[in-house]
Amino acid sequence: MDAVVDPALRTSQSANDYNQKTSIESSLILIRHGESLWNEKNLFTGCVDVPLTKRGIEEAIEAGKRISNIPVDIIYTSALIRAQMTAMLAMTQHRRKKVYVLIFSISSSETYGELQGLNKEETAERYGKEKVHDWRRSYDIPPPNGESLEMCSQRAVAYFREKIEPQLQSGKNVMVAAHGNSLRSIIMYLDKLTSQEVINLELSTGVPLLYIYKDTKFIKRGSPVGPTEAGVYAYTKNLYGWCWSITIKRLKMTVLNCISALIDLPNA
Repeated sequence: MDAVVDPALRTSQSANDYNQKTSIESSLILIRHGESLWNEKNLFTGCVDVPLTKRGIEEAIEAGKRISNIPVDIIYTSALIRAQMTAMLAMTQHRRKKVYVLIFSISSSETYGELQGLNKEETAERYGKEKVHDWRRSYDIPPPNGESLEMCSQRAVAYFREKIEPQLQSGKNVMVAAHGNSLRSIIMYLDKLTSQEVINLELSTGVPLLYIYKDTKFIKRGSPVGPTEAGVYAYTKNLYGWCWSITIKRLKMTVLNCISALIDLPNA
């Protein structure tokens, strides 16, 4: 005998099913690259391609531990080695042990123009601290033959809206490993900051920031503290289950073992 279903209940259930299907929730992780050789030497780096220092490598690995329980499907990074190294080293710590899709297309580092390669303290002595501060931290004043934060924001946010946001809308979990000004620009867009608020935004090297994308909105969750506290950032039941399934062995796995595990995986 066929069950009789109340039409109102059927309509309500259909609406709930529709809402469940259309309410997509995904994660966005932003990481500024770890300390580079020119960061260590206090030089304006800009688009010069310099690698990470030993400390930068450690920062990238620590960042990976912090996000090891947060799902990642696709990674966006710049064409510069310090951002790519940060992304790859971070993902050696991820519990999924899979090969990720990396796209080296996000806007590259800020362009310092004539300041690239100069020592920051010596440049301040030469041109004056106030002027150099304006070049580095103002919103719309570019350094000589360089790029202001406003100029960087125009291209970085355009790329984010065109390429990255649709991935989040489709349910993909995204990590972005990039540079100071490009990430400031993206955060300005996500948090709806004013031009005055964004110039006071400081981003530490190698510290991940987590956002949750849901119902066309970005919810800021701060920086994950570490694998043992990942449950705080668990925004789905499945992710919460991951936190409890991690073993001590995986937490103590060395970087070399992680890299070996990635290399041994079949091509995707």
